[in-house]
Amino acid sequence: MTEHPLPPSQGQAITGVRPASSLPPRAPLGLVAIFGSTFFQLVGYFMLMPFLLLRLKGDGVSTALAGVFVATGWLGVFVMTPFASAITQRLGRRPTLWLAAFVPVLAICGFLFSDLLWLWFLCVLIEGMAAGLRWVLAEAVVAEFSPPHRRGRNVGIFETMVGTTFVIGPALLAWMGAQSDHALWLALALTLAGLLWSLMIPRMPDATDSHSAKVGLSGVWHALRLHPLIMAVGFVGGFFESGLTSILPLYGLALGLGATAAALLVSASGLGSALMMLPAGMLADRMAHHPNQRWGNEGETRIRLMRVCAYITFGATLVIPLVSATPWLAAPVAFLWGGAGGCLYTLAMIDIGSREEGVTLVNSTAVLVLSYTLGGVLAPALGAAALQWYPTLGFPAVLLLVAGVGVWLLQRSPEELARQ
Repeated sequence: MTEHPLPPSQGQAITGVRPASSLPPRAPLGLVAIFGSTFFQLVGYFMLMPFLLLRLKGDGVSTALAGVFVATGWLGVFVMTPFASAITQRLGRRPTLWLAAFVPVLAICGFLFSDLLWLWFLCVLIEGMAAGLRWVLAEAVVAEFSPPHRRGRNVGIFETMVGTTFVIGPALLAWMGAQSDHALWLALALTLAGLLWSLMIPRMPDATDSHSAKVGLSGVWHALRLHPLIMAVGFVGGFFESGLTSILPLYGLALGLGATAAALLVSASGLGSALMMLPAGMLADRMAHHPNQRWGNEGETRIRLMRVCAYITFGATLVIPLVSATPWLAAPVAFLWGGAGGCLYTLAMIDIGSREEGVTLVNSTAVLVLSYTLGGVLAPALGAAALQWYPTLGFPAVLLLVAGVGVWLLQRSPEELARQ
């Protein structure tokens, strides 16, 4: 791999693609290992978290404290993400992935062999930190291990696969029994399988920027300055895909839907993500590598696709006033929110992976994950408050504001935006 020979304003930012470099050796094996290890680890994680929450409630822990317990896991993601590039710079990419796979095994052992509440909080914090490290590094490695003409497809498949773990993990828990001790052992077995798959990751050459890349908090600021638009797009994607999904049942109840129909809105949003992210990635590949005067180069093509997704979120939000009179519209609106939001994040990841490599790519991926997660955290907080105090005007106003910001940011010409 080679460093960028020109500064961003003169080199890769104009075309929206990093300078050509050879793929890491045994890249196909690397992709298989990353996909497999991430799948097993995340299925175990999303099986573990509801199990622990239900176990705490069964032991008489208050709802508020149980909520703090779940939030502690997300706190671990937030704490770790800005420093993922610093750890990668010190250890290397493959050892860092091994670390992210090994630590959750220890954390689950803590849940298995102790009932101390303070130790459970410590273990869930560590589990969240490992999940954040895995999230950032796996996304970056998938982008770097993919040839340019297949990067969009591979990233789209990876994001879709991650989305399925949100469903498979809880489904396995329901099959095993939410109160069964065997469920915790299955979560451990899945996590161990993720660790074994991680050992298959081939050796990666040292990143050329391993000693020069900005990491830590200075690296976060550097990535924000380098890709402000992409980070903002990631925020909007997290707001509509991840954040709104968590309060869709509340929205359904506010519309007068039954509990079951309100809960199914979450499935509609998840279905939108699962069905739209892969086609978006494949379309980005096809249009970027068959350039024409209308769509422009790779960077400009991705910007145009992001603009389409931003318009979809805005258009779906405009329908909200009609939903109260025709509640059946709620499911299609949720489908479009989840699908367009997921596509925004996918396209942003493809864009970063096409511009950067090495530790710099890990750092920019970390900031994108932070932006996405921030959107995912703010959406339920702001949305739930609006539903409680201003359900008629406040809720659509908050959503229109965020969707409108996304549309406004992407209004300038793709040629100009591709330089950011």
